[in-house]
Amino acid sequence: MNSFNELGLAAPIARALADEKYEIPTPIQAQAIPPILERHDLVGIAQTGTGKTAAFALPIINHLLTHRLRAEQRACRVLILSPTRELSGQILESFRTYGRHVRLTTALAIGGVPIGRQVRSLINGVDVLVATPGRLLDLMQSNAVRLDRIEVFVLDEADRMLDMGFIRDIRKIVAKLPAKRQTLFFSATMPGEIEQLAGEMLRDPVRVAVTPQAKTADRVDQRIVHVDRADKAGLLAELLKSETVDRALVFTRTKHGADKVVRSLEKAGIRAEAIHGNKSQNNRERALANFRSGRVRTLIATDIAARGIDVDGVSHVFNYDLPNIAESYVHRIGRTARAGAEGIAISFCDREEMPYLRDIEKLIKLQIPSSDRRRNKSAAPQAAGDGHPHRSQRQPRNGRGHGKRHGRPEGRQDNHGHGRPHQQAQAQHREPSHPNNGKIESVAFMQRKRKPNRHPANGAERPVH
Repeated sequence: MNSFNELGLAAPIARALADEKYEIPTPIQAQAIPPILERHDLVGIAQTGTGKTAAFALPIINHLLTHRLRAEQRACRVLILSPTRELSGQILESFRTYGRHVRLTTALAIGGVPIGRQVRSLINGVDVLVATPGRLLDLMQSNAVRLDRIEVFVLDEADRMLDMGFIRDIRKIVAKLPAKRQTLFFSATMPGEIEQLAGEMLRDPVRVAVTPQAKTADRVDQRIVHVDRADKAGLLAELLKSETVDRALVFTRTKHGADKVVRSLEKAGIRAEAIHGNKSQNNRERALANFRSGRVRTLIATDIAARGIDVDGVSHVFNYDLPNIAESYVHRIGRTARAGAEGIAISFCDREEMPYLRDIEKLIKLQIPSSDRRRNKSAAPQAAGDGHPHRSQRQPRNGRGHGKRHGRPEGRQDNHGHGRPHQQAQAQHREPSHPNNGKIESVAFMQRKRKPNRHPANGAERPVH
């Protein structure tokens, strides 16, 4: 398909696309928009940065335009659930952009901001409501919103919802939806638990997969650097200065680790800033705005915040810690090489992370080129069948001691939109000081610290619901 004009979208939508200089649909848009326009349920598997927000926003706006109805009080016609505040805000902005020539009423329901304004925005009803699960449940419990008039339900980033422990909340929400509705289900990966959830929610869906499920972005130059944990901080500072970095995302596995990276960059003479989950939404939005504008060149994030970072021009992704869930690697490096550009993903791997690297390479079916910066290169890492280091710490994501996949979600948002962390054992390491005359601004996304609940049987941490 060579043009949006071939999709048959209404003239006001085509005019908005022309305003944005969008001419050729991406593969996910070309494949998903026609069946959505025909009112089919749909499962869309697409990596981040492929244009999937427009893939559902454009046909939904077209439906609202061609089926003009006034929303009832406290009701919405379209409900979109997303895992994070930042991503929810970006989805709403996309609807406003593509629907600028259509009289749409919209509302945003997220934590971290006063709920009163959101209650007032729903009094007269809206066409489109974008929400995070926790805040939507708050509004439902206070009878501020009705879900019995929904015509289209969108679940975006379904696999990240699973990682964050939202599946139980989603089932509570879906139980309140009318049986007669269109359901659109989008995910970057499709693990077994998500397949099961899709089977419960959708009726004879069209399935669209624009890339193989675990395929990493083709235009990303991937590298592994084997390095001692104690030397990661110095290596990061070195690479941020030596690489030609336009914008860089640095991922850590934990919020504690993100905070340590900020401190280590400051010791190296690199200006750094930390943004915690319990800070105001305005502060988080300001940090993202600075990153988009280029005033801040480096953003440090945990996986919780990663899905909400939709910024063009990210030249580098640094995995300071390898993710303990292999699919998260695909999400992380998908932040670069967007919109046809090329990108670089550099991952640090210490000896204890070798099992994670093997899991990643098995998933993406690729041996990533590597270099060795370890001090003692002769010491071979532990073999795969040799006990799998720290296997006992790699808890199942559902927190109940069952499941096939390793790792635990960093947290789920509570009623105020903050993270409920599922803390993991963290290796302590010293931070070498590396002088740096350059100044690279950084921002870290982190979650609020809470004491984890302990499983009575085995002491394992389990999610707080």
